[in-house]
Amino acid sequence: MTATAPPVGEPDRTQPRNTPASPAAARLLRLLPAAVAALCGVLLYVSFPPRTLWWLALPAFAGLGWALRGRGWKAGLGLGYLFGLGFLLPLLVWTGVEVGPGPWLALAAIEAVFVALVGAGVAVVSRLPGWPLWAAALWTAGEAARARVPFEGFPWGKIAFGQADGLFLPLAAVGGTPVLGFAVVLCGFGLHEAVRAAVRARRTGRIRRSAAAAALLSVAVPVLGALAARPLVNAEAEDGTATVAVIQGNVPRAGLDFNAQRRAVLDYHARETERLAAEVEAGKADRPDFVLWPENSSDIDPFANADARAVIDRAARAIGAPISVGGVVERDGKLLNEQILWDPAKGPVDTYDKRQIQPFGEYLPLRSLIGAINDEWTSMVSQDFSRGTEPGVFTMAGTEVGLVTCYEAAFDWAVRSEVTDGAQLISVPSNNATFDRSEMTYQQLAMSRVRAVEHSRTVTVPVTSGVSAIIMPDGRITQKTGMFVADSLVQEVPLRSSQTPATRLGVAPEIVLVLVAAGGLGWAVAAGVRGRRAGGV
Repeated sequence: MTATAPPVGEPDRTQPRNTPASPAAARLLRLLPAAVAALCGVLLYVSFPPRTLWWLALPAFAGLGWALRGRGWKAGLGLGYLFGLGFLLPLLVWTGVEVGPGPWLALAAIEAVFVALVGAGVAVVSRLPGWPLWAAALWTAGEAARARVPFEGFPWGKIAFGQADGLFLPLAAVGGTPVLGFAVVLCGFGLHEAVRAAVRARRTGRIRRSAAAAALLSVAVPVLGALAARPLVNAEAEDGTATVAVIQGNVPRAGLDFNAQRRAVLDYHARETERLAAEVEAGKADRPDFVLWPENSSDIDPFANADARAVIDRAARAIGAPISVGGVVERDGKLLNEQILWDPAKGPVDTYDKRQIQPFGEYLPLRSLIGAINDEWTSMVSQDFSRGTEPGVFTMAGTEVGLVTCYEAAFDWAVRSEVTDGAQLISVPSNNATFDRSEMTYQQLAMSRVRAVEHSRTVTVPVTSGVSAIIMPDGRITQKTGMFVADSLVQEVPLRSSQTPATRLGVAPEIVLVLVAAGGLGWAVAAGVRGRRAGGV
């Protein structure tokens, strides 16, 4: 026998409600959803790197579903905000390592607003048939908005970036981070609905077949989809191989003044490259076809300082291979975060200027307003960086190497553009020295693992102070360094040129999911209006 569902827009009154034994118990019950929402946000944070507890994302969203289902949009707004704070406050604590808690707390508070709006939407659609589908699409829409506004967005903390070790990772090759994240959230909300249906059936002896089917599909489809996508994950060479060297030179000190000692960072990276060259000559290491240095590995402009140019020339000649050098360059009155292709015979022959520059780190939005609040903040970013305009693909010893500088790895478009421009391998040169030993480097490393699967490319991660790594096209880390040590990684890696469905589709899957979210929200609002009109008659 099947029970009928309550009308869309009406609360579910099929579950018995126990009368609290006392006013104190009543207050505790009212606080329970808020506590669950906040704790589930923390649980979601725990699922992220450096931990490998990716599966905790599922109970985190199941708990959020319990807290939001059947509630009004105002309650959903508040509960969503608590979930967002529980997740983002610990996730982003590294942003305050050197500048104090103010910017960290402000960033988490602002980013949690997007989660709050998603919470309100989930509460509204939670009375629809198959509500986990609409709710998961709303989460994807929230991530899409957060990746674009304000100040060109901040995608850090996308659900996909916590799944580098997870069952669902192959879905990155199907539709990128939007599809991967959607599948995880759908499965989590579906898990809640499955448990809810089982509890109801046990209590009443009746099964609502439509609800049970929706719950089962919400869990099964993402899992089966991930299993079906596994053939897309391939680490075999298509265009031969290349031997790559990743250099981590280390820095004299951690923090914002990592480069305060003139030319020290450059000297460290040159010294490590020359040490590797000596090992190659001694037959202790393979000779690399090309060498990759991190972002800011030249702490002074090699175009404006002859001594810096001489140091890089000497290192390139010693290793006998082209080097991608990271430096801050001033050209035509513009400050640029630049990767420089340095040939051992010709010197600098090509450049790539970082396109997605970091607000409050590489440029200061609302400079006059912020200066009025705190002069010290404006002095930290005394001159804004300018943006590059073209993708960066260096031809290094016959290999097309796509450059994605640090912060850019969080943005779908920035990585995809290098692959569609011909990159056979991706390098993510980064500088994490300003964040000390925080979790930031591990979070960013996980992003690079997801990108490797998304586009089926080897990804190298040269970092000034660690963790540097070499990642296969299937997302496996084959070599990595420690933090704040000088080291080098040398490996023969596969080169690939085919494009995954995610690469070919680009932003299309995200647009479809946003439209699904809008459709579900529109349906729920319209149904609620009809229900109120009917109740008024």
